[in-house]
Amino acid sequence: MICPYCKSDANKVVDSRSTADGKSIRRRRECLKCLGRFTTYESIETIPILVIKKDNSRQRFNRDKLISRLLIAFGKRSVDLDVLKNIVFEVENELLGLFVEEIQSYKIAEITMRKLKKVDVVAYIRFASVYYEFSSVEEFMDELKKL
Repeated sequence: MICPYCKSDANKVVDSRSTADGKSIRRRRECLKCLGRFTTYESIETIPILVIKKDNSRQRFNRDKLISRLLIAFGKRSVDLDVLKNIVFEVENELLGLFVEEIQSYKIAEITMRKLKKVDVVAYIRFASVYYEFSSVEEFMDELKKL
């Protein structure tokens, strides 16, 4: 690690601890030359997951985009942000557990709906209505009957 103050590469770790999510380690370092202190983070390098959209375009999986879609699904319903983050965390972990570099967007939606159904049925229906693109009340009612 290079000191951000004097650019020396001689430093020592003063303190190490896991971050709140447990996915990285925060290290407090001290430069042996100028005695300046700085913080670094160490995390596991993962292969980015590419999402194959309906039009066959590809984009990186974006947890913020999924959280925003979940916020829309919950609408004005009372939901703790930690619940949303936990759903996204579980979805992302399941995707990583598949050991794939690319995945169809509909598979992510199905995983998300499975998690969402356990948390809030109304939010699940709202999310499903966008995903399934219901074109009639009958299609919507059929999904409600499945619940």
